[in-house]
Amino acid sequence: MSSDMTEVTTETNTRGRRRFRGRAERSRRVARHHWRRDVVELAALFTAVAVADTIAKTVVKGPRGPFMLIASAVALVATAVFHTWWARRQIHAPPGPPPRTAVPLAPPTSALTEENTETRPLEMPTTLWRMRTTVRDEPGSLAALCAALAALRVDILSLQTHPLAQGTVDEFLLRAPQDLATAELTRAVAAAGGSGTWTERADAHDLVDAPTRILGLATRTALDAAELPLALRQLLGRCTIRSVPAKSRARAAQNAPVEGRLDNCVMRLQDGEGGEIVVERPYLPFTPTEFARARALVELDARLGPRIPRAQDVLTLPEGNAITVRRADLADVEAAKAMHDRCSPDTLRLRYHGPVGDADKYLNHLLSPRYGRTLAVQTASGRLVALGHLLWDGDETEVALLVEDDWQRRGIGAELLDRLVAMAVEAGCESVYAVTRAANTGMVAAMRGLGLPLDYQIEEGTLVITARLDAGATPPRAEAAEHSGAESSGAVSSPLPSAVRPAHRDPGHR
Repeated sequence: MSSDMTEVTTETNTRGRRRFRGRAERSRRVARHHWRRDVVELAALFTAVAVADTIAKTVVKGPRGPFMLIASAVALVATAVFHTWWARRQIHAPPGPPPRTAVPLAPPTSALTEENTETRPLEMPTTLWRMRTTVRDEPGSLAALCAALAALRVDILSLQTHPLAQGTVDEFLLRAPQDLATAELTRAVAAAGGSGTWTERADAHDLVDAPTRILGLATRTALDAAELPLALRQLLGRCTIRSVPAKSRARAAQNAPVEGRLDNCVMRLQDGEGGEIVVERPYLPFTPTEFARARALVELDARLGPRIPRAQDVLTLPEGNAITVRRADLADVEAAKAMHDRCSPDTLRLRYHGPVGDADKYLNHLLSPRYGRTLAVQTASGRLVALGHLLWDGDETEVALLVEDDWQRRGIGAELLDRLVAMAVEAGCESVYAVTRAANTGMVAAMRGLGLPLDYQIEEGTLVITARLDAGATPPRAEAAEHSGAESSGAVSSPLPSAVRPAHRDPGHR
């Protein structure tokens, strides 16, 4: 303790001596230059007296004295005017460059670390939210809402406005503290003038700005007609989409312009085939802006007409036969009917769960890109031997397979199922389900072979198997070898992925 006091006293005495020496040095400088200033002042005084005496004698005794006096007055006035003008010009002149100052030396790294640790607050965890609220269409309403969010330390990442007949719907993407409760956020927005507030958790995909996202959805729809329901769901959020077929083919042939109707939480849009697309979102009403975007997307699909990607894969079976896997559409209806004729009644019954004679009636629906995606397997001669369907069923997705009897137990069904589930993952589906009969051990084995979590529901002999998908990866077939010896019941071949070897890839054209 005594050593510390000694150091403090020594430092204080040192600083005092430095200040005293500085004041003494300045006093000596002032004394050194004092006599020079006195000499200059005396010289100026004598010069002024001499000039005044000369002017007085010239004015009084000279022949032109009065003229010289008047000229001196005019020169004096002109000098005063010039001085005033110059002073005002300097006042109104733009400021010059700032004076150069010495750049302070950077403190040591240890000092910066200690300062930041003491003064900078720790970064708190945050959560992304999507929020909608209706405000009055008047100046200052949005500013009040932003101030209320700022008071809660909520950062506004993006904002979209949806004008209404009365008021405006503001849609925000927010980054809020993780411990901020939804109820507290809703109360703050209501106090700032917002009404009908709706909030939902967001993710990184919502960080993409709206024009970029809409252009991406339009591109996907232009390349593949089956993308339209998925594009609408991504555009409008969580909603149920149903496709209602045309009542008559004559109406579809007219190719009437796309029209629609907006009724609060229900949107009806006419597709290019004369049918109707019904979009429902009970928890949140649609806005006219959303209706216009959806109608533009459906109109684009109608103008482009039927289309599917033409890429195809050529695979080799164990016995050496080559098969081709490609997308199918309504152009394959006749080939699919011919395959039905070659299938046994048991195979058709396990696939369609109803009268065998009605199987052909489902093909127009199953092969239409409006209701999902279909994969077809054909031989080297072009004969269709298997179909795999990925069907959009409202908020859910169904998978279904049909393999001709002579081509079962060769791994074709497992190959199709793998590809269909991969498509579902790519489309962002959370799960897929298959409807079959409890006696169909081949379908059960194929679903197990996906290596995904499964849920089983059985009622009156009908079995529904639901596979929960992981959106981050293609479903593995870790259990394929275990189920490779399972018996096929005709509606799907047993999972033998090792029996199907890729031969080469034919990209085709889009």
